[in-house]
Amino acid sequence: MAADARPASVSRPDGDATRPDRVLVVEDDPHIGDVLARYLAHEGVEVEVVRDGLDGLGRALEWLPDLVVLDLMLPRMDGFEVFRRLRAVAPIPVIMLTARGDEADRVTGLEMGADDYVAKPFSAREVTARIRSVLRRGRTPAVGLPSVAAARLTTDRLDVDVVGREARLDGEVLALTARELDLLIHLMSHPGVAFDRTQLLEAVWGWTVGDTATVTVHVGRLRAKVEADPSAPEHLRTVRGVGYRWDP
Repeated sequence: MAADARPASVSRPDGDATRPDRVLVVEDDPHIGDVLARYLAHEGVEVEVVRDGLDGLGRALEWLPDLVVLDLMLPRMDGFEVFRRLRAVAPIPVIMLTARGDEADRVTGLEMGADDYVAKPFSAREVTARIRSVLRRGRTPAVGLPSVAAARLTTDRLDVDVVGREARLDGEVLALTARELDLLIHLMSHPGVAFDRTQLLEAVWGWTVGDTATVTVHVGRLRAKVEADPSAPEHLRTVRGVGYRWDP
């Protein structure tokens, strides 16, 4: 899928490391959009709000924000289509906004490669924190790395440059999202250690509370990219009754 065909990146879409963070909010509810804009502006973020999907896609491709907050139910073009078209041409992080309890939409968004999701109704402070987390993780190595000595991780056919944030399989660059790369680095940094989903949610996503289905979906996506046979993984193993571990 075109939406997945890009490696995780440490640079801004336009290459300018000196300007404030840019966030585009694509949300048709004026109250939600305005509240998020105020919170983000207070944090020093340059923010724009667009009310429909088609205009949101156009503005994202023109402005190249550092992150897009994307509602799924939008006029003229729904959020899933906006996401597909955006990710086909630009590796911009996306946080999806979904209706409370709409698990199918959340799982679909994660499987497509969304960096995060937030269910409505939500706290603007929480969304702002999630935005900061995604932006930070897109530019820095995963948490929990023991030392600079672990700046390169290798297993069999897989080679991961932690500092350069690039993974290669048989010498070919893998198209991993930032979260997938963080998950891979965390597991490879602790070979043979079994982590439950809650531990991975905290270590990789920085969440102490959240839907552990997020971890399950990302493990499935990662297996499809790094395992010769994802249905019988050699390295990213399921530990029954616990969670997952990396076997070198």
